[in-house]
Amino acid sequence: MKSLLAVTAALLMLGATSTAHAKGCIKGAVVGGVAGHYAGHHGVLGAAAGCLYGGHHAKEQEKQRQQQGQVNGQGKL
Repeated sequence: MKSLLAVTAALLMLGATSTAHAKGCIKGAVVGGVAGHYAGHHGVLGAAAGCLYGGHHAKEQEKQRQQQGQVNGQGKL
């Protein structure tokens, strides 16, 4: 469990450039770590993969929200 937290913290420091990415990384790392642990004791690998996927997914959702806001006339200035 300690190594999972260490890897998650390291990935957050290296790759978190926005809050959406950080939130996605944390959620993905937790889910991936648990899944990896139960799928052959590969929790660290699962956490790393989950962080990458979760961050990517969060960035895509944020991009879609921004595009919808611009279409609706609510774009940021």
